[in-house]
Amino acid sequence: MTQPNAAGATRRQRYEAAQRRRAALIAATSTALVAAAIVTLVPMTPGWEKVQRSFFNYDTLVLTFPKLLEAFTINVMIFAWSAPAIAVLGLLIALARDTKSPALFPLRIFGAAFTDVFRGVPVILTVYLIGFGIPGLGLPRPWNSPYIWGSLALILTYSAYVAEIFRSGIDSVHHSQRAAALSLGLTERQVTRDVVLPQAIRNVVPAQMNMLIALQKDVSLLSFIGPVEVFRQAGVFKSLLADFTPYVGAAIIFLVVTVPATRYADYLMARQRRDRR
Repeated sequence: MTQPNAAGATRRQRYEAAQRRRAALIAATSTALVAAAIVTLVPMTPGWEKVQRSFFNYDTLVLTFPKLLEAFTINVMIFAWSAPAIAVLGLLIALARDTKSPALFPLRIFGAAFTDVFRGVPVILTVYLIGFGIPGLGLPRPWNSPYIWGSLALILTYSAYVAEIFRSGIDSVHHSQRAAALSLGLTERQVTRDVVLPQAIRNVVPAQMNMLIALQKDVSLLSFIGPVEVFRQAGVFKSLLADFTPYVGAAIIFLVVTVPATRYADYLMARQRRDRR
């Protein structure tokens, strides 16, 4: 039997700590070498000066960044009203696909058709078809707004993916819990509302976080049908200044928003894995 030393650590614990230190040292060294290679070799390429002027122009970045931030508020607004609608519609579609009543079989067919169609069509194509097709009907203002129909395209597309995530969460709840709740006298509706859904939603929170991150980025696709959000604003500056640096500025804004959200999603997934052990 392994005996602890005076500090309270066993031989196995000391060995594992040493392995962790060794792994951290190797990782830090390899990362430093790769970074040094990039910093040294990239400026030595023949076209680096031209790329630096076109993509990393500090003066252009300072000049355009405030306007890019202002345009990014359009992205945030579209995201803010689309995300709740996606969550509600996705949950309803998941419940429709999960219904067991023969009388509601048409709802199951509709849910399956909805997810098949909107997961099968590329999101940019959905944006084009809805964003140009519905205003083409000659609707009066504000019903011909690309903000409305572009948002609808995103809502329909992402609801199909979110519905499948919710459905996987519903399926992850063991059938014995449903049977036990029914045996206590709860109705099917009460079992779904009070037993299945709370667990299902908790199980899929990390996956849904990743969908929210993807939605925040895909809002930029609406620029193709008119809204002047950050991507379109960067394109305007690129045309005016003959400089690609505004696109780099837009990328920085997205990174500042999405990287913390991505790390938080990773944290939730790691915590979920720990809880299941």
